[in-house]
Amino acid sequence: MATHQHRFLRIGCWNDFCGPWVALTRSITAFEPRLFLVIVRHLNRNMAQVMTILMPVSLLSILPVLILSVVKHPATFFLSLTSFALFLVTLLITTIVEVPIVKQIDSWTLATLPANWEQLRDRWSSFHLVRIVASIAGLVLLVAAAIF
Repeated sequence: MATHQHRFLRIGCWNDFCGPWVALTRSITAFEPRLFLVIVRHLNRNMAQVMTILMPVSLLSILPVLILSVVKHPATFFLSLTSFALFLVTLLITTIVEVPIVKQIDSWTLATLPANWEQLRDRWSSFHLVRIVASIAGLVLLVAAAIF
């Protein structure tokens, strides 16, 4: 049961990572500043509360699998442990890099838009891509752990 719950939670987080990337990040450089600020504010309001709960809970949901598989299922254990590490990387990128950038952007207006706003936007986008790759790799490893 714990295996199914943590997979469900991880898929939910994965959707929250990939959704904005597919919908916006690939074209975010085309947005004029006014539209960019509106989009960031809406995404932040829609996702901040959900991800604040979903990310840690989904990460913690892997712990029972690790505990139950450490002795009897070493392949599952190591795949899940590597997945856990990758998801921890996504959490760290989110909290250390992306959230501070989003909070900074959320405080801007058109009048207070800094000269380097595009650099900050691009930094967020680059780290978001790293987070997506780590999340996809972690999800693939969780599926592999479930198979073995």
